[in-house]
Amino acid sequence: MDFLATIGRVFLTFLSHVGRLSAFAGTAISHVVRPPFYPRLTLRAMIDIGYYSLPVVGLTAVFTGMVLALQSYSGFSRFAAEGAVATVVVLSITRELAPVLAGLMVAGRIGASMAAEIGTMRVTEQIDALTTLSTNPFKYLVAPRLLAGVLMVPCLVLVADIIGVFGGYIVGVYKLGFNPSSYLARTWEYLEPLDVISGLTKAAVFGFVISLMGCYHGYYSRGGAQGVGAATTNSVVSAAIMILIFNYVITALYFGK
Repeated sequence: MDFLATIGRVFLTFLSHVGRLSAFAGTAISHVVRPPFYPRLTLRAMIDIGYYSLPVVGLTAVFTGMVLALQSYSGFSRFAAEGAVATVVVLSITRELAPVLAGLMVAGRIGASMAAEIGTMRVTEQIDALTTLSTNPFKYLVAPRLLAGVLMVPCLVLVADIIGVFGGYIVGVYKLGFNPSSYLARTWEYLEPLDVISGLTKAAVFGFVISLMGCYHGYYSRGGAQGVGAATTNSVVSAAIMILIFNYVITALYFGK
């Protein structure tokens, strides 16, 4: 009976967290679409998420494209299909690698930052002070970050698509000896708008998930500095897991038979 009680306790705790997260997400979304709005806070969050994440996302994308070109050539050369390298690089980058890797990198950088900032405000009672001053914490702290995440992560992924394909082009032309015009022709031949659109859709969902997890764990953090540290860790881990789950779901919706 103790074993069954433990299982039931874990299951009920999980349902409690899911319910609280769902209520938090619903409240946050309602405040995104209802006035008053804080454009200055939204712009600041957009700059933090988009502009300051460009270096890490760009480096990740360019080296991913370069490694992908090398590995694809190594595998396809066994079957005399080296000409498919450009196609594999562009489809892999636009469909999967750019949105997933950019989402994970932004989660590690921005999700942790949001959780730490809001968690510090919670444990130092600054959020309670906002309520005392008749300022809704969801409207002031959560809504601008959610909106900025949904808008800016697709922009980062679009840049990552371009840089990643360019990295594959550099390796393919200057290291593997492909003809530049032939490589570009094979890149454009099989690339369809749906490939890019599916990646940008994933990016918008990932941006929402990253912002939601960072704000949620920071908002409900407790216990001083130790609680803020736990909230930061939990936000990154939960955002990464949800990114991988939603990646499969969206891929199945777009390309599943």
